[in-house]
Amino acid sequence: MLNGKPLVSIVSAGLSKFQKHDGLLAREIFTIAAQEAFARCPKLEPKRDIKSMFIGHMGEAYEHQGHMGAIIADWIGLLGIPATRCEAACGSSGAALRTGIYAVMSGLADVVMVGGVEKMSHRTTAEVTEYLAMASDYPFEQYHGITFPGLYALMATRHMHDYGTKEEHFAMAAVKNHYHASLNPKAHMQKEITIETAMQSRYVAWPLKLYDCSLVTDGASCIILTKPEIAAKYTDNPVHIIGSGQASDSIGLYERQDFTSLNSTKTAAKNAYEMAKLSPQDIDLAEVHDCFTSAELIAYEDLGFCKPGESGKLLENNQTKIGGSIPVNTSGGLKAKGHPVGATGTAQTYEIYLQLTGQAERRQVKDAKTGLTHNVGGSGATAAIHIYRSAQ
Repeated sequence: MLNGKPLVSIVSAGLSKFQKHDGLLAREIFTIAAQEAFARCPKLEPKRDIKSMFIGHMGEAYEHQGHMGAIIADWIGLLGIPATRCEAACGSSGAALRTGIYAVMSGLADVVMVGGVEKMSHRTTAEVTEYLAMASDYPFEQYHGITFPGLYALMATRHMHDYGTKEEHFAMAAVKNHYHASLNPKAHMQKEITIETAMQSRYVAWPLKLYDCSLVTDGASCIILTKPEIAAKYTDNPVHIIGSGQASDSIGLYERQDFTSLNSTKTAAKNAYEMAKLSPQDIDLAEVHDCFTSAELIAYEDLGFCKPGESGKLLENNQTKIGGSIPVNTSGGLKAKGHPVGATGTAQTYEIYLQLTGQAERRQVKDAKTGLTHNVGGSGATAAIHIYRSAQ
């Protein structure tokens, strides 16, 4: 019944700079994103209008702090509303967005804030690696010492074996995303790199090198959702969400039938495309979950941007760079923009919102009307896909 029609409308969005926020707590970083969202939408009166909030936040361990929903509601001046933390590992705020859509469509809340936050940089690399690994299978993966670089390296190795993908292809994804990040003032790593730089960096887990891995970052993101029929009350330029899909898979990589594809992504994407009445060829740009460069190549294939095994060709032909047929990760992606895990899903939405409202400045994709976000938890146990359309 809702195929092709707006589910909800985005009337504003906010994002902190992604970086090391020394001396700030996660709740303080989130206020930066919230203040931008409120400032972008002067017709919104947050205390009066926002009726519910859903916050993506992966781990209590980073700050020894749980119960993040209520804390953030207090710190941004919305104390009293229902405020719920959503957790789906690195897909936490993608799941929060899906929950916010439920809330608006149910009729329980006309205006909802959805967002995410993580404060990670004050922890050591060993600590961050341990905390992130909690999103993998404890008895059969964590216990035996596997980490996420190792899991994604296994997927990369199988992709190379099955399709002839080369390490240079992973490096091409890194170079592209660093270029895009150099155009993004809120990205953590605003510098371009060369193929040689990427290829000569040290191995983290073969075949993945330092420049194949996303950054440990602090950051927050948020968006304001409302019913499409009242969006004009708050803005003249909303962005509609017209497709939403979320799916799960076995948490352990060892249980999967295919190591070169994520069933959760394919299932969620199929549902989102059908709901939006669009095909992959209708998407003008996408933000995909490139926690590692190998994950970006697999995402191209799972989302239908190319056939299995042909993701390297897209990179070779610059088709996923701004100016190509399907620009991917114009923000810089997790790889160069940064990956404060709880914030990533709605940070992807923030980028699509800017692009579809013509506010992306130097990285603006010409004539962009439709966009897609792809947020993954763990090694693919969760995937959330959302499809967006400009109202203009």
